[in-house]
Amino acid sequence: MNNPILIRVVVSLVLYFFLYYFGGSFGEMVLYPVTRLVTFLHEFGHALGALITGGSVVGIQINPDGSGYTKTLGGSPSVILMGGYIGSALLGNIIFYIGARMERFASFTIYVIAGMMLFSGIFWFESMYSTGFLIAFSIGLYLLVSYTNFAREILMFVGLAVILYIIQDFNVGPTSDLDQYAELFVFIPATVWMYIWLGIVILLFIGNMRLIFKSN
Repeated sequence: MNNPILIRVVVSLVLYFFLYYFGGSFGEMVLYPVTRLVTFLHEFGHALGALITGGSVVGIQINPDGSGYTKTLGGSPSVILMGGYIGSALLGNIIFYIGARMERFASFTIYVIAGMMLFSGIFWFESMYSTGFLIAFSIGLYLLVSYTNFAREILMFVGLAVILYIIQDFNVGPTSDLDQYAELFVFIPATVWMYIWLGIVILLFIGNMRLIFKSN
């Protein structure tokens, strides 16, 4: 195995699954920021769905238990709802791709993520806890990148972990979104939409992996 990107991907995969299935309390502690990042990307995906369809964002909430919600006005309900699960998967794939193929942008990308959190916490204020958490997380990311040389490794691991966590959580994480989506399209039940969304996320991941290894 002399492909450096393949080696990094394999190491990230092994590390994630080891922490998730065998890491116990230590694994939960290490993956805690990843699960909260998934929540943030999910809610940010809702916000983007509102903005790109002409709506506005009132607030974003991240709860201590890892759940969250986004308040929006206007926009397309179908795009906003889909933006949570599929949008977070898309953002996770972008993070993973930049870490794997665009090393020179790795640090900048983490600064952008930190900026997204800082912006959301301040301008889409919903509660003191949520804003405090997002500001603290953004500061932590900034310090981590500013004082280490592992921006690429961090991006690859986090991006891959986000994608895998979303796939593993497909029948739990987007439950409320799926129920609301089924109300918009009454002829298709939430369970069917669940597998449609999962299929889209898996196809995004497969397509991303093909892009990553295309030139190798």
